Amino acid sequence: MTQDLKESAQRKLNFFQTLVAIACAMFGVRKGAGSQNDVARLNPVHLVVAGLLAGLIFVVGLVMIVRLAVSSLS
Repeated sequence: MTQDLKESAQRKLNFFQTLVAIACAMFGVRKGAGSQNDVARLNPVHLVVAGLLAGLIFVVGLVMIVRLAVSSLS
């Protein structure tokens, strides 16, 4: 089991390429073959870090929008 984890962590895409692949998937601008190729080469550690980063950016963005909305009401 640990060998599988080591093999999956040694995949080819770097962190920036992982972010690009995730962004393309979110917006639906990637073709099917390119998407399958990216999925086979994604590093699971990079996916977890990118997910946490995206969640943090989402929460900070929401807090900023709410503060802007509340400050414009008063």
